[in-house]
Amino acid sequence: MTYKKEENLIQPHGGYRKLLSFQMASIVYDLTVEFCKIYMTYKTNMSNRTVDQMIQAARSGRQNIAEGSQASGTSQKTELKLINVARSSLEELLLDYEDFLRQRKLKQWSKDNLQAREVRELAYKTNRSYMTYETYMSNPEMAANMLICLIHQANYLLDRQIAVLEKNFIEKGGFTERMYKIRKQNRSGF
Repeated sequence: MTYKKEENLIQPHGGYRKLLSFQMASIVYDLTVEFCKIYMTYKTNMSNRTVDQMIQAARSGRQNIAEGSQASGTSQKTELKLINVARSSLEELLLDYEDFLRQRKLKQWSKDNLQAREVRELAYKTNRSYMTYETYMSNPEMAANMLICLIHQANYLLDRQIAVLEKNFIEKGGFTERMYKIRKQNRSGF
């Protein structure tokens, strides 16, 4: 007798493009590339290394969500680890934007700033893309602050995703536990 279909050994996985965290991280990545092209040139005395690190941190945030989601079918441990890497990468990028503002003596928006609230409200629009936020790219202070808001939103989503992954792992176990359960059922004829 074989195991029951509802107890698949390899659970459904992937589907990262539907995750709000991936969608937000994608927007952060696209806008970071644009920000670096516009505001992080040789004219601003920024090293290529800083630009590369910012773009790589944004890319890492996005790519690790995708990789973790894809790995989730056989390893919740790997998924959790990679989602945490994504979270850490975006935190690094957040510091880069805060440094950008501070080093240029530009104002960082408070959480209650009107423009910050407007940026946060855009998260509820359907079919968002980096173009949704293009009006905020008109000057370096506004662009950096907008990206700080978006990174906070992405980090919030990742924190929630991590909490759900932890809870599911504790309650249901991972691949090894499923494999043992299915093999045991298969041997006993249940």
